[in-house]
Parts: sequence; C-alpha cells; structure tokens
Amino acid sequence: MRVLRGRDPRPKADREHTAELLASASTGAGTPGLRVWTPPRQVAFGRRDATEPGFERAKRLAAERGFEPIERDVGGRAVAYPGDTLAFAHAIPLGDGRNLGSIADRYERATETVIGALRSLGADVSPGEPPESFCPGDHSVRVTGGGKVAGIAQRVRGDAALVAGCLVVTRSDACDIADATGEVYGALGVPFDPETVGSVAEAGGPENPNPAARALEDAFVDGPWGDGDPRIDWIDRDG
Repeated sequence: MRVLRGRDPRPKADREHTAELLASASTGAGTPGLRVWTPPRQVAFGRRDATEPGFERAKRLAAERGFEPIERDVGGRAVAYPGDTLAFAHAIPLGDGRNLGSIADRYERATETVIGALRSLGADVSPGEPPESFCPGDHSVRVTGGGKVAGIAQRVRGDAALVAGCLVVTRSDACDIADATGEVYGALGVPFDPETVGSVAEAGGPENPNPAARALEDAFVDGPWGDGDPRIDWIDRDG
C-alpha cells in the first residue's frame, strides 16, 4: 500500500494529493493508498453548504477567523481544521472483480478501524455522535458519553472508493472548532451545539496529533483492506 505523508501548506493544492490517491486506485490494477495528515488551517465546505442562502456569509466568517474557505465536491457539512486536527483518506481499488464489500461494509470497517486505533492509545471512545454535532452523519466516533471526535464519509468513483474522515485530537483544536463551527453553521442555518465537540485528549488519549496519526496509519495498513506492506512516499512541502 502506498502511504503518503506530509502536506502542502496551500489548502487547494493539498487536496490534489488526496485526489491523486483516488485516481491511482481507479486505474489499471489499482494501487491502494492511504493518507493521514494535518491539513493546513481551513474550513472545508460541503456541496450541501454551497446551496444555502448564507453560504457567502459563512465563508466570510471563516476567513475572519483565519480559516481559508475551501469547497469540496462531496456532500456533508463544513468541517474546520485549525491545524492539529487530522484528516485521513483510504483509497480502495474495486476493479478486477475484487469483492471488497459494500458501501455499508466499508463504513463499518472504517469505524471499527478508527475506534481500534484510538483505543490502542488509551482513548475511551465509542461509535456514534451527540445531537447537533459538527458535520453530522451516521458514521461517527465520540468520546464515550461525550463529544464527537471523528466523522467518516465515503465516495465511489470509477473502480475505487475513498473512505475519508476527520479526527479532533487536541483540546485547543476542539475549542477552535466549536467557535468557528458555531459562526459558520449559524450563517448556514445548520443546528449546532458547541458542547458536542470532543477530542482524543478528552477521551484519555494523547494531546498530540503525531501518535494519533501513526496509530491510524498502522490500523488502516494492517486492516481488512490494507496489505500490511506500507510503502512510504512524502509530499515535498511543509508538514
């Protein structure tokens, strides 16, 4: 499996590296790929956000708080990345008659993988999310009895699937996410409770994105659609 590390400090350029992972998984025999990284500071708006009357105001409010507004080409709601919050993306080839499960199977396995990685770090986490969370969805991970720490999404293109998500690691990022999301969702008319933002640190895990990133990376490489053979590649930019 190709494992891509690092980031480009330019948010739009940084997203292209993830798109390239999916493209590589879709072509020919398909190369599985994985990326776990800290995206540059941004608010990534979903396709649903762009249809809301308050979208332009939401982008201005994000920019006023130092978050570059980025539009992604999938559904879902806006996600704020203050700087230490992780993103992960697993590109899974589906061609050549490979039976790698349904969309529901991949969601279930990804959720189990994230939970297993975090529990290995001592974090007390469970599936699900509290009401009025950021980026609300059916496939999430929360501090047990507390706030949301991770959300998982998926898209299928051609002969590959991309299972991707975000993971809030530090308490300071959780506070920044709560503040920015409150303003942005308010402009979009999306219900949000700032108290629903949790973190890996709050769950008893490390207050540092690096061990969380490596634990996630190892869990996906050794997981049901990994090959146990990481081939590390680096982005020749910051991070």
